[in-house]
Amino acid sequence: MKNIHLTPLMFMLLLLLATSCKEQKQPEDVTHNWETHFEIAEPFESEKLSQEFKAYWYTGKAEISSYELEQARYGEIRKGKAVLIYVTEDFLPEIQVKADNPNPKNIPVLKLNATKNFNTGIYPYAIMQSVFYPVSNNQHALKVSSSMQEWCGHVYAQLNNYDNFKIMSHSYFEGEADQNFELDKTILENELWPQLRINPESLPTGELEIIPAFEYCRMRHMDIKPYKASAVQKKGEYTVSYPNINRSLKIMFNPEFPFDILSWEESIKIGVDPNAKVLTTKASKLKTIKSAYWNKNSNKYEVLRDTLKLN
Repeated sequence: MKNIHLTPLMFMLLLLLATSCKEQKQPEDVTHNWETHFEIAEPFESEKLSQEFKAYWYTGKAEISSYELEQARYGEIRKGKAVLIYVTEDFLPEIQVKADNPNPKNIPVLKLNATKNFNTGIYPYAIMQSVFYPVSNNQHALKVSSSMQEWCGHVYAQLNNYDNFKIMSHSYFEGEADQNFELDKTILENELWPQLRINPESLPTGELEIIPAFEYCRMRHMDIKPYKASAVQKKGEYTVSYPNINRSLKIMFNPEFPFDILSWEESIKIGVDPNAKVLTTKASKLKTIKSAYWNKNSNKYEVLRDTLKLN
């Protein structure tokens, strides 16, 4: 066989070809296997969605419920409004955001955007928490985020459900500044709200460890981590108590589908003295509507805020 003489140009082309082949194989070796990551794991069992569930939640509309709010803050009760917005959507597991296009690997979720608005003296508070919970009801929330704005500054925290819970938090307070850390997976208080809407009978009960709502952790300047808790459910009522942080949360809901949330109470004891003051945040439902609100951003739709009794 004749010797082949490689010119410098031919040598560079062969080198690039070999390199590109290696680069094509590498992602296949290192890519996370999302199909096995989201396999059904004990003790969860996949929720079989009823026709009733599909007829209510898959209509291209969100459920919007407004609440009269009495919010405990700085040792006093503040008047305000709360809104719970539930909507189903497809979720991208890799980058953990809403999917723009259909794909078999998308994960259907029931998303909750929960907002609160109230004033503390001269300045206002605006709080929002978002939860992306799989409608299969067979694993923890895929993502939780929380933001809080007031005139002193703003804080933001986000949890992503990967092999562990990956959490990042930003705050204007020196001791809370910029944090990135991981936690073992456990129950999230934030995920209990959409889980209740899917199947209240699936809510955890007994002696537990729960990560409290991100909103509460930031307002009380507490570490985002699990705390000992106990949970009890009776017909139309679910209560979580945290003995070590002197806090309890009680959610009252319709025991019949669609299990809408009627009201809730959050009680906090200020201080460790047995006779310490207890402050209770309360929210009671004003109105519920179904609406594709994202298409109603014209001024003519402001009347819907009157319907929700938010003005």
